[in-house]
Amino acid sequence: MATSSEEMKTKPSWRRFEDGDYVWEDLTRQIFNEDTSHKCPTYVHKTPPCQGSCPSGEDVRGWLQIVRGMERPPEGMTWQEYAFRRVTEANPFPSMMGRVCPAPCEDGCNRNALEDFVGINAVEQFIGDTAITNNYGFDAAPADTGKRVAIVGGGPAGLAAAYHLRRKGHACTIFEANKGLGGMFRFGIPGYRVPRDKLDAEIARILDLGQIEVRLETRIGTDVTMEQLEQDYDAILWAIGCQSGRGLPVPGWKDTPNCVSGVAFLKAFNEGRMKVTAGKVVCIGGGDTSIDVVSVARRLGHITKTGNSDLPETVIRDGYVAHDAAMTAAAEGAEVTLTSLFTRDKMTASEHEVDDATREGVTILDGVMPVEVIKGANGRAIGLKVADCAMTDGRPTPVAGTERVLEAELIVSAIGQGGDLSGLEDLDNGRGLMDSDKFYQVPGKAGHFVAGDIIRPHLLTTAIGQAWIAAESINDYVMQAEHKRRPKVDVHHFNLLDKMTEANLAPVAFTSENSGDMRGTDEANYAIHNYEDRSGAEIISQDELFLGHFNYVPRILRKEEVPSSEDVLGHFQERVIGLTEEEAIAETKRCMSCGMCFECDNCVIYCPQDAVFRVEKGRRTTGRYVDTDYDKCIGCHICADVCPTGYIKMGLGE
Repeated sequence: MATSSEEMKTKPSWRRFEDGDYVWEDLTRQIFNEDTSHKCPTYVHKTPPCQGSCPSGEDVRGWLQIVRGMERPPEGMTWQEYAFRRVTEANPFPSMMGRVCPAPCEDGCNRNALEDFVGINAVEQFIGDTAITNNYGFDAAPADTGKRVAIVGGGPAGLAAAYHLRRKGHACTIFEANKGLGGMFRFGIPGYRVPRDKLDAEIARILDLGQIEVRLETRIGTDVTMEQLEQDYDAILWAIGCQSGRGLPVPGWKDTPNCVSGVAFLKAFNEGRMKVTAGKVVCIGGGDTSIDVVSVARRLGHITKTGNSDLPETVIRDGYVAHDAAMTAAAEGAEVTLTSLFTRDKMTASEHEVDDATREGVTILDGVMPVEVIKGANGRAIGLKVADCAMTDGRPTPVAGTERVLEAELIVSAIGQGGDLSGLEDLDNGRGLMDSDKFYQVPGKAGHFVAGDIIRPHLLTTAIGQAWIAAESINDYVMQAEHKRRPKVDVHHFNLLDKMTEANLAPVAFTSENSGDMRGTDEANYAIHNYEDRSGAEIISQDELFLGHFNYVPRILRKEEVPSSEDVLGHFQERVIGLTEEEAIAETKRCMSCGMCFECDNCVIYCPQDAVFRVEKGRRTTGRYVDTDYDKCIGCHICADVCPTGYIKMGLGE
């Protein structure tokens, strides 16, 4: 049945012309005007923007193609395991990151030019959860190199670095100041967002690589000196993160007992010490950490206090005491308010997280700024004075006459984090952070490397990506090799030669004696012909694609169990419900495979000279599905025009 005009207006895919354009071009004349062109098609691999936007550098297009069945696994391996192995080339935490990453890859997705991005996070969660269910492990580490690396910090950066270093044969020791591994995964994000069984499984998989010693509750600079590390290890990676929250820069904040940081609040909850919170909680922020704070506060609720030991700050500030678990039975709902300098549309927290917090009963006041903490006679905060916020020369300024006081029994600052470099003052760059060069070396300190939030607080995926590059640099250092120049687009790229080798289609060794007349070598099997890899230098944009090939296909959304304001108290079940296998496969089929052939046959069908042809079945693999007979090609460029993915370029002969 034909699509109705109304539906075409509301569900468009792509249009080359706008309303009012009326020029009709003579395609026949254009084609035959081009028959003297010297340009013929070549196949050019570029990095898709999803991958270019991923701080971990994952081969996103690659594992989407595997799930949809486009890229086949090697013999004897299921596609589920093959997808897991492809995603973990870059990131050993697919189950975790599929849940909590804010997905800059989805912001970069070219499908946004049609209707909506591909649900990359949802598919990654499916791959990660399937791997845990099927107990997939990593390949055994290679032979021991004899080199030992100290990794200070057992969070996402430290664990990812240990993973990459073990895959190069180096032994590692992780020094962690806390009682468990995981860093912000474990101590900064609530369990209903990061299920602890899934986190433990992904950490155990890394430790199962062997020769990764873990020393918990060990602080470098206090329990072990930096000099000891330098003597005992061939290299040191600093991945200590930013565990100190920033206080509010307003009068009344300093030394007020019930004014705490968001980092400390979440750590007390995630360690199981804080069972209830206050009756009226005000959190200042606007980012993902502040959303976690207010969501946890709504779930915990409060009790009518009978003594000082029941106050939330007693467990937030003291790591050795905890609330009685029986308190939760008497908990009542808490009034929770989140304030943000920025308006809601400009808050850095994920939009759906803000929506969920609102549904859970959090009051959001956007476009306001804190002015002063109001204290009672006992020195505790009883309110926070706020005012409407205006930006003056890039600085927040209170609007006169808009001041008001928000009643508060607990005030939480979630406006940023800093590092704790006590005992490590030599590494402090003056801002409570550490400096790094482009290879993630500490400038002026040979053998010292750094990754993660201690460089600059950012995303978990950023820390994981930095750990990969730092591990590469550490490998070069301990093996006394020169640092290789990093590519402009520094991510994990698809490699056609590796794929052809995996498929037993690798070129044969070149020998000049047997090569004969080399003036025409397109039939020779000692090279990969008609292919150019620009992925290390170029990201393919949507204007290089033929978007008219793609239909409107709505995104398959993960289901979520977000409690209402009436049901949120005590609700700690996981919020996100992962995709089924059928849903995951369907969602991956929305991927447009930017910069890589996905076997649509457009070029074969539309070539007027039959110059473009399918590679014979026994010699096909990803990136080698079509080829061109240049004796027939007239340079008409139709194949490039109708290529949906931008893989064909009219460049051969230039």
